[in-house]
Amino acid sequence: MALDDDALTDHGLTAKGAGRILLLACGALARELIDLRDANGWDHMDLHCLPAILHNTPDRIPDAVRAAVEKHRAGYETILVVYADCGTGGMLQKACAELGVEMIEGPHCYSFFEGNAAFAAREEFTAFYLTDFLVRQFDAFVTKPLGLDRHPELRDMYFAHYETLVYLAQTDDPELTKKAQICADRLGLRFERRFTGYGDLDPVLRAL
Repeated sequence: MALDDDALTDHGLTAKGAGRILLLACGALARELIDLRDANGWDHMDLHCLPAILHNTPDRIPDAVRAAVEKHRAGYETILVVYADCGTGGMLQKACAELGVEMIEGPHCYSFFEGNAAFAAREEFTAFYLTDFLVRQFDAFVTKPLGLDRHPELRDMYFAHYETLVYLAQTDDPELTKKAQICADRLGLRFERRFTGYGDLDPVLRAL
């Protein structure tokens, strides 16, 4: 399936209406979820993605998830919400509990890509994280929303408490690694790359 990152950022991805299980996910995870589904022949899974840019306004995520569950519930036996808390302050978990649907564990996607246990053990407080999707969409999620394209001097204010840009790589792509290094340089941060693959996404989907 050909996916457009800009479309996933602004519009998400519409379910096909086929399958027993609906993965209701963030658009930033679409590629990884499709790769896992197709590689394993999980034809019973359908995918519906909300716009990835909702991460910049996390207070809107619970209501968006609630509306999508209500819309698609009748068409599937099971709905799995493939979001972590993502800055909602527990409100997404509360919404899922009220709706009677499961959601993936973790504070955010960085955590379940690295593995929730491993991520928690690091206790990193000065790291700024990027995934494959966020490297490709760095300008849409970081540069433009923070106004760094217009006022680069704001960089020191926004990133004063960060020391390292950590690129959690889902794929072994030299071009993406190079771009992630450029992102770190632009923010004035040290660069670290960790190959995570799909992290906890794989076992979670296998459990379905």
